[in-house]
Amino acid sequence: MTQVEVLQLLVSPAHRLAGRPSDGPSPGPPDERVTRVEVRRGLGLVGDRYYARPAHRNAAVTLMAAESLPAGADLRHTRRNILLQGVDVDSLVGATISLDCGTGLVVFEVKRPARPCAWMDVTIGPGAQRALRGRGGVRCTPLSDGVLTLGPATFRVVAGADDGS
Repeated sequence: MTQVEVLQLLVSPAHRLAGRPSDGPSPGPPDERVTRVEVRRGLGLVGDRYYARPAHRNAAVTLMAAESLPAGADLRHTRRNILLQGVDVDSLVGATISLDCGTGLVVFEVKRPARPCAWMDVTIGPGAQRALRGRGGVRCTPLSDGVLTLGPATFRVVAGADDGS
């Protein structure tokens, strides 16, 4: 087990990065960052744009390492859902992980990398897409219901990646 910090949570009801990056993000709430989020098995984050969407069910939640995020950027810029400090999430593709913020275990299957797109050069700054290659976070499937909150959390690789399986 590893102690980590949940620094940010983002639940976005609308897909704000659609169309051409040169047109800029679509309008939306001024801040979609939240202090608490409900996770539903196989569905995603309650209230998020990908919640219960068949095309996104196997990758409805995205995690990103704070250590990969460029200075001055946050989840509003990357459109990832969970920002963790203290763990290299990009190395965990294929693993099953758990996160406990003190409200009980929430289990995720890490499916694939969340590749940065051209929007990163608009929302973060020129060169961000290239800088985030291999460090853009991971797309996950929630395997349990639960609640995540900001603050300290216990992180564990349940299967795969670091456990030798």
